[in-house]
Amino acid sequence: MWTILKIEKNHLYTLKKEFNQKLGSDYIIYSPKLLIQKYKNNKIINKKINLLGDYIFCFHKSFEKNGKIEQLKFLKGLKYFLGGFINAQKDIEKFIKKCRELENEDGFITENIFNIYKNSDYKFIS
Repeated sequence: MWTILKIEKNHLYTLKKEFNQKLGSDYIIYSPKLLIQKYKNNKIINKKINLLGDYIFCFHKSFEKNGKIEQLKFLKGLKYFLGGFINAQKDIEKFIKKCRELENEDGFITENIFNIYKNSDYKFIS
């Protein structure tokens, strides 16, 4: 079952280590990233941006049990589990599948796919 976590960006490695201790190594963490290339002083500058900010997706089969999430609620590097993920499994899987289809061979979603305009504000509607 997929869940959505809000994490502390600088403590992702610590969170993965904590997951290894509590869940074992059979979990999947997915965080879609954008690769934006821009020119500055006749050089190409690559900027890597997390598409969801400090939210990530995590899959483990034991998340179906409510008690497992209660045990993991206070891990280092984790702010909280986003609620309502149980009812939104199909939407989460569809979003992850779409993001994986749009990734290039390096694992980044390129900016030309979404027609992102620099210095603009964007907001997820749903």
